[in-house]
Amino acid sequence: MTEPLTIDAGATSLPAADQPRAFILVHHEGTSRLVDLPNDHEITFGRSRGATIMVDHDKVSRIHARLRRSGPVIEIQDLDSRNGTRINGERIVGVTRLRAGDEISIGPATAVVGYSTTLARAVPVADADTGEARLAAEVDRSVRYHRPVTVALLRTSNDALVDAVAKALRPMDLLAEDVGDDYLVILPELTRIEGRDTIDRLLGLARLTGGTITSAVAVCPDDGTTVEVLIDRLRTLLRGGKPRHRTQPIEAAGPIVSDPAMQRVYSLVERIAESSMTVLILGETGVGKELVTEAVHQRSTRRNQPLIKLNCAALPETLLESELFGYERGAFTGADKRKIGFFEAADGATLFLDEIGDMPLTLQSKLLRVLERKVITRVGGTAEISADARVIAATHRDLEADVRAGRFRQDLLFRIAGFTLAVPPLRDRPTEIIPLAEHFVRLAAEEQSRPAPELSEDAREALAAYAWPGNVRELKNAVERALVLCGDQITCADLPDKLRDAGHRVRPVTRNSDVRGQLAEVERSAIVAALEAEGSNQTRAARRLGLSRRALIYKMEKHGLKEPPKP
Repeated sequence: MTEPLTIDAGATSLPAADQPRAFILVHHEGTSRLVDLPNDHEITFGRSRGATIMVDHDKVSRIHARLRRSGPVIEIQDLDSRNGTRINGERIVGVTRLRAGDEISIGPATAVVGYSTTLARAVPVADADTGEARLAAEVDRSVRYHRPVTVALLRTSNDALVDAVAKALRPMDLLAEDVGDDYLVILPELTRIEGRDTIDRLLGLARLTGGTITSAVAVCPDDGTTVEVLIDRLRTLLRGGKPRHRTQPIEAAGPIVSDPAMQRVYSLVERIAESSMTVLILGETGVGKELVTEAVHQRSTRRNQPLIKLNCAALPETLLESELFGYERGAFTGADKRKIGFFEAADGATLFLDEIGDMPLTLQSKLLRVLERKVITRVGGTAEISADARVIAATHRDLEADVRAGRFRQDLLFRIAGFTLAVPPLRDRPTEIIPLAEHFVRLAAEEQSRPAPELSEDAREALAAYAWPGNVRELKNAVERALVLCGDQITCADLPDKLRDAGHRVRPVTRNSDVRGQLAEVERSAIVAALEAEGSNQTRAARRLGLSRRALIYKMEKHGLKEPPKP
């Protein structure tokens, strides 16, 4: 067939004006199509011409799966297909509820779920935490599926103008507070030209209302592929400065290592750096695994060669394979010339595979072969090419649990864990919190060409008391936000609300105080912080605290944190 994937016209009608918008973005053989999901609407996938979304392929059953939307709930059901329906790589059984960002795989076709929950805005402007979380999700989606997202910062002190901007945005867009008089605008699916046109239209509101507004615009993935890089660029532009051309935010010449736990990590780095063994770095998101990787590379015999980095979670499987191993001309549609892959480019150098735990199983077997034989074969080619790359892998996942669950190959785990380094979370190295905060203040102040303000005592107490679920990355962002708001000194009032709450939650123990009572308060605060960091999941919170789940439940009841049973 000349058209392997067809979509019934009835599936593309726009939702009613009073309904949140839901849709799927269908990808197949290099084409992408957007299919809206009106409320109480049902679509089917299959090889049959009677299917709403027709995929003519021998791995697809006649009527393969059914997807239905009812209000905010979107569900998919596999209709006893021969080859199954997969959600995020895992085969489903029966009816499965979908969330925004889930990837449906049916034969060679994939469909990504999109959902806008803000059609009728109960609150016209979101708070800063909501804006940051949404931006992180949109950046991840943009990088993963190569879809543009325009991001802007608007500066205005006119509240009426802010409300007018919020009402002028599309349902899928978001307006959120940033710091001071700055507001973050997120415009998914808009290219640079489309996004700039939208921002210009919003600026026109200022002229109509007599208000003043200043803007800065960036586009993911062209201007950056992380939240930090994009926000850094926008703030620089908003100050009237010239953004630096870089793919990562400014960092120090070397890591800050003062806590004994981190000193042990870097002591091991010194011992293993000159060997050629593969290194696996474990740690939560934001702890600084990439800095440890750079330290290993800089102390190795390959220090004069490049350190090449690839995020395995940022690319779909087909693209990840071609990025790793390269491809020959004509290997697939659009491959008009030969491309050198990351392994080939890292010959004699170091290759950093970040978030290796998110690599698809089918690609894990190919990676294992390359690590064992030190040769690669380009996609669409047959010749074996030598590739002597030292591999350093990192992940925030529990790979042993993934092995037991069948999500990660045990033989690959043995192969990449030639030597394993575990980077502790920031909450377990408290002596580094203040030095890191002061370091980030100096970096941000230097970029703004202003003197670095000091941290007040109450700011230091709040920083030290907070649990930092986002680790060093969250600390850096909190300090940069405070620098925008502060004067000659950063006080507790300049910090995000959740940090101020943490500062009030834990008081220092004094000699004449009720020590037993304050120890109980410290224990209660630690439990609250762990539950917040793990999204109220008691099993993970117990593991974070080093307790059994039963012991955690007992302590929650003791401190009044356990909800009473429902009648």
